[in-house]
Amino acid sequence: MFQQIAPGFDLALDRDAAVATLRLNRPEKRNAITAQMWRDLPGILGRLAEDPTVRVLILTGAGGTFCAGADISEIVALGDGGDDTGATVAAESALLEFPKPSIAMIEGYCVGGGCQLALACDLRIASDSARFGITPAKLGIVYPHSSTHRLVRQVGPSAAKLLLFSADLVDASWALRVGLVDETAVPEDLTARVHALAGAMVGRSQLTLAATKEVIDGRADDARFREWQKRSRESGELAEGVAAFLERRPPSFIWTPGT
Repeated sequence: MFQQIAPGFDLALDRDAAVATLRLNRPEKRNAITAQMWRDLPGILGRLAEDPTVRVLILTGAGGTFCAGADISEIVALGDGGDDTGATVAAESALLEFPKPSIAMIEGYCVGGGCQLALACDLRIASDSARFGITPAKLGIVYPHSSTHRLVRQVGPSAAKLLLFSADLVDASWALRVGLVDETAVPEDLTARVHALAGAMVGRSQLTLAATKEVIDGRADDARFREWQKRSRESGELAEGVAAFLERRPPSFIWTPGT
């Protein structure tokens, strides 16, 4: 069962053993993100990053909707500082730099700022009835530079232009085809699938996952890669993995960040 740590707030945190679930919690507004929510996200993510008992983060929305985007009534308050230092980009960057695996669990609408956060997660698993859109062209907003390039890297330039130029909503099958999401599931199976995936990650070597995330995200140069390999040997992770394989038993990995 989930233990709700912060009920009743616009951002709610649940824990189920080593899996933390961070919920956008404004269901009456389809989880539209207020300026304060954007500003609160980096601090929450920082605390979860430092918690050695958290191994996987799930980001989702309450009430059957992931996120309808930034709260338009507060849109002007989000632009202080411009593309690279505004509140939305700071929150997005904190999610990108989160050192543990992150999964966006998406149902209902995933629009605008919702897509921005989902794309900052490592993986996106969506209900096959979900709908996606990136809609700054409907509001006269210039989408953040970093977010635009991340979208292009994820789906390619043509699909990115279609999303940004049209500002139309697309369905989950199109999103899956272009790589905007990694998997889809029928709505009644979505939560089980995401938690099964998170559970599998919890049982893997956290050292391997941390190193892999840095390499894939381009944050590990050759020296950093060699340092990870050295840690793998010296921490006993490699020896435990090989021993467990030879003995045909589940491995018992003990490495945690900071060790």
